[in-house]
Amino acid sequence: MSATQPGKKPTVKQQRAAERERKLEAYRKREAKMKRNRLIAIWSSVGVGVAIIALIVTSVVLTPRAANYTAGGDGTEIEGVQTFENASEHVQGVVDYAQTPPAGGQHNPAWLNCGVYEEPVPSENAVHSLEHGAIWVTYDAEALSDDDVSTLRSKLPSTYVILSPFEGLPSPVVLSGWNSQLQVDGVDDPRIEQYLEEYWQSQNVPEPGAACTGAIDGPGKVA
Repeated sequence: MSATQPGKKPTVKQQRAAERERKLEAYRKREAKMKRNRLIAIWSSVGVGVAIIALIVTSVVLTPRAANYTAGGDGTEIEGVQTFENASEHVQGVVDYAQTPPAGGQHNPAWLNCGVYEEPVPSENAVHSLEHGAIWVTYDAEALSDDDVSTLRSKLPSTYVILSPFEGLPSPVVLSGWNSQLQVDGVDDPRIEQYLEEYWQSQNVPEPGAACTGAIDGPGKVA
């Protein structure tokens, strides 16, 4: 096809050819843009997938695995365990407990949902959970490091247990069940597991097997 001479109007054939060339160029640009967008989408999906996998792996690695214990115990005596004779009664308001932390006695009609708490929880609700067979594991936040708390958490079962800090403890860690209690000086004390094996979900509580969920959460619940 000959070029259009200066000052001469393009022929219809030349105009159509130019229009086809313009449309073809526009088509090429659209295709190139779509290809770039597809590549961006693919690499974005890959990046999201890698991030999700990394989060899953991190969660599996960092989430403490619950320990296993046999509910009920077999009557084994554990050195240092104290036992009491607290009565069970539902009351409103603040209770002045005989033990620190409480290991039974009067308590709020609503139990505390079992779980891991990073703040002190209401004793009156926690004691109600003990009535159902839960164990309340309390620790001195100033005496234990974050690693210590993680170690302590790794020793706990997945349910029927409350972990929380508590002010004014007689030892760095105290485990309390209904009318029983163990004080230990560190998270590596083997009696922690022994106590849980013996007193966790005990049948020697006023309401064995009653729920430890479905009531109220205390402040600072994280699990």
